[in-house]
Amino acid sequence: MTQTVKIFDTTLRDGEQAPGFSMTEAGKLKMAHALAALKVDVIEAGFAAASPGDSQAIYRIASEVEGPTICSLARAAKGDIEASAKALKPAKNRRIHVFLGTSPLHREHKLNMTPAEILERIGSMVAYAREFADDVEFSAEDAIRTEPGFLIETLSTAAQAGATTLNVPDTVGYATPDEIYQLFRQLSQKVSRPAGVIFSAHCHDDLGMAVANSLAAVRGGARQIECAVNGIGERAGNCALEDAVMALRTRRDAFGMSTGIDTTKIMAASRTLSQVTNTHTPRNKAIVGANAFAHESGIHQHGVLRNRETYEIMRPEDVGLASNQIVLGKHSGKHALKARAAELGYTLDGPALEAAFVRFKAIADEVGLVDSARLTALLSEEAPGTHDPDWRLSKLEIRTPLAANAHPVARVELEHVTRGRISDLAAAPGALDATYQAVSQIMDAPARVADIDMQYIAAEAEEAGADGQGADVLVELKAEAFGEIFTGRARARDIIPACVSAYVDALNNALAVQRRRAARATAAA
Repeated sequence: MTQTVKIFDTTLRDGEQAPGFSMTEAGKLKMAHALAALKVDVIEAGFAAASPGDSQAIYRIASEVEGPTICSLARAAKGDIEASAKALKPAKNRRIHVFLGTSPLHREHKLNMTPAEILERIGSMVAYAREFADDVEFSAEDAIRTEPGFLIETLSTAAQAGATTLNVPDTVGYATPDEIYQLFRQLSQKVSRPAGVIFSAHCHDDLGMAVANSLAAVRGGARQIECAVNGIGERAGNCALEDAVMALRTRRDAFGMSTGIDTTKIMAASRTLSQVTNTHTPRNKAIVGANAFAHESGIHQHGVLRNRETYEIMRPEDVGLASNQIVLGKHSGKHALKARAAELGYTLDGPALEAAFVRFKAIADEVGLVDSARLTALLSEEAPGTHDPDWRLSKLEIRTPLAANAHPVARVELEHVTRGRISDLAAAPGALDATYQAVSQIMDAPARVADIDMQYIAAEAEEAGADGQGADVLVELKAEAFGEIFTGRARARDIIPACVSAYVDALNNALAVQRRRAARATAAA
């Protein structure tokens, strides 16, 4: 019979503690709503005693977010526990998460406490937490480097004092899957605890094994995994929620476990986190990265076009994506070119396919990825150079008003191949937004930016000179007239002009496709 593993999300606590992932109160609330939609079992909303701001954020989440149990971390101290209880008061379902270091390193160098003092503190503070909440979790910090016999004592003490969840953290990401599996089997057999008390795993990724260790813990008896969206957390991060959940789902034959997660909300949660932390998810990130369901290799594309299961062990729809993505590049084959051409309204067979494929490979070798604009130009059999861009960035000025609530104003001048130079103004909450709005007004092409990938290219002075340095920007946008994605690329010495030029390039591509489709429709009529 399939058993259930609880998902304890610590994105807003351990995740937010990591450098670069700090969130505002509004950001934490937005993320908490995304986690509730994902149907996680527990949201660790923060560390109430850490700061007044953290306490207030927990209180708002406890007041406004329904569904999951809301949790606050607390050291094994009365002040921390009272702060957690106060912040969690509005929650329908609340948990106080008490922790104390148990390893020799923590006992001797951080706490200066004897084993007997540790046991007494655990018992008294867990019991105190139970005065404020029926649901209390105890974590033996640095459990993996704690003597197994003493760890069994600490967890037994916590359980007898009223802890309902016993967490065994690999605080520094030191363990291996075999060690974790054996430890949880031992704890399951030897820790004295009332019926219903479960074990939890909290694994860090310092050696890249957080997900593997968490799954090994489940095999060993853990029934809760502590994780974070996109794997964020202290140092190298935590077990990635999306990885663990989809591993349990996809390999249910191996684990015999399920979760209550609505996996179709995984991508939305990941994107929400990226937005509130202003941190881009790596393209090769499992499950939620841009390449997770993308295929450029011709062999893979052929297989996926015939049957997705040839190279996809999960359906993109299961994590909240509309479909997989066939990316046309220099590694692509004829089957992918033919399929994409059909989507654009072109039929390619026999000699026509062979000729188009030769031209396609030449373009792909030059530019890398071949977007809709370049592919349509190729399929229209236009001569080289006839699809040069209509618009180019000529001048850019951004003014930031002194008034606190005033928006930046962008003045953009674009040069058209036949109409000359045209300029316009726009104001928006952000300088880049204002600039993009002005560009769209000039080109009469409303669009929404879907993604921006920026890289700084630093060339060695003796190799390329100062001109070799600059920002390389790739912009993906959705043109409102089409409802599809177009890409643009540009390089400039400064980041803002590079972003604007890439946006102009993407809109040029969208307008080029619009003209060609109109011409084909007229010819067909």
